Amino acid sequence: MYFDLLSDRDMKAIDALIKSYGGAKKICNTIKSRREYETRKKIAGEKGFGEMLEKAEGYAAKFPKVEDFIAKEDLKVTKPGICTTQVSGFQGSHVTFDCMRRLAEDGNVFSSSEMISVVALTEHYVYSGDLMVTLAMAENIIGADKFCSTCMVGIPWPEERFAKIEKVTGEKFDRRDLGGGLSSLILKNMGTPFGNFGGIEVGDCNHLVYLDAITRTTLETGANFFLNPSWSTIVAACYYARQIPDISFKISMLLSVQNTIQFRMMMNIIKAYLRDDGTTPIYEINIGNAASPETFIQCAEDLKASGLPDVSLTAHMRINPDLGMENFDWTENAHKVLDAGVNLTIKYESDGTARPFDTMETYFLSDEERGNKAKQIGDVIYHKCIRCDKDVREIMRRGHEARFAKISHKA
Repeated sequence: MYFDLLSDRDMKAIDALIKSYGGAKKICNTIKSRREYETRKKIAGEKGFGEMLEKAEGYAAKFPKVEDFIAKEDLKVTKPGICTTQVSGFQGSHVTFDCMRRLAEDGNVFSSSEMISVVALTEHYVYSGDLMVTLAMAENIIGADKFCSTCMVGIPWPEERFAKIEKVTGEKFDRRDLGGGLSSLILKNMGTPFGNFGGIEVGDCNHLVYLDAITRTTLETGANFFLNPSWSTIVAACYYARQIPDISFKISMLLSVQNTIQFRMMMNIIKAYLRDDGTTPIYEINIGNAASPETFIQCAEDLKASGLPDVSLTAHMRINPDLGMENFDWTENAHKVLDAGVNLTIKYESDGTARPFDTMETYFLSDEERGNKAKQIGDVIYHKCIRCDKDVREIMRRGHEARFAKISHKA
């Protein structure tokens, strides 16, 4: 590239932010300790979630095993192209818990290898135990390989958070006083109350607010995988996580990597901020809904030829009715990608039936509203899991390897 994406001033501000939390080594050590199940279970009990985790363990014991399905249908892996399963919408502990209840009652639905949560990192969600207990169920009990959390830069936070970042980095943030000691960044573009799905608008130096929020979250809960919605936060996050190998990022579909030109732009960013060991903080790129299977395959081929470390490539199979095209269905395209020998993560933003609460709007409910609607939202995730299960069984019948959560496998 002709121009560095980060200036010396940008990098100094990020370095100062990391230092303010004790440095990269301390952050990594804290993340590791917060990811241990016994640690999470102890804290969950202290915060009133102990009984929930005990019941969740019982539910998980009733989940089916992939090996039984493989033996019953005498399946063999005969083709290249590995399918990884991913379901979105695990909206906090009560929603995740209710989905587990439904899955246990069903007893015939495999759990996805990866899970996505689109819950704003509010004070309540991060510090009440809600997120940590969600992670305990998803990562420790179900055994999801990845659980992605979402940082929306436009949400209310205590004013002291902004004041601290300004003092540490020397930058200023355009925000409004919400009263009660709360402030929020002023977002100028149209969209949700949080601005363009909560993150696409990251103006000025607001990427520092994003980095501060994920740092606080990871130190409190051990969350280590975050949705990344804008070009500036991706660049900043890649530089930030060069020093913190325990944190990785998922590139949101909303970033609009819809074609090979934009994909090559992303590869340039990855190349510019590789870690010293040659790895990248970018774990996954969600290719946009406008891309054809041929474009997806070309992106995979470009990545392979680039010499860059491998990055998981994902496509939405079904999407919420208020997210995009009606009756969107990428299933046949997924078959084309896999049959071309290209690995693919299949993501379910929806089950394709437009049921109540299967909407983007649901992602922006308040903490209280989300808790009150836990059974309805849990039902939505349950049906997403059913759709994913049905589709991936067919993919396995076609001769491809499929990846699920650890709970879906025999010990």
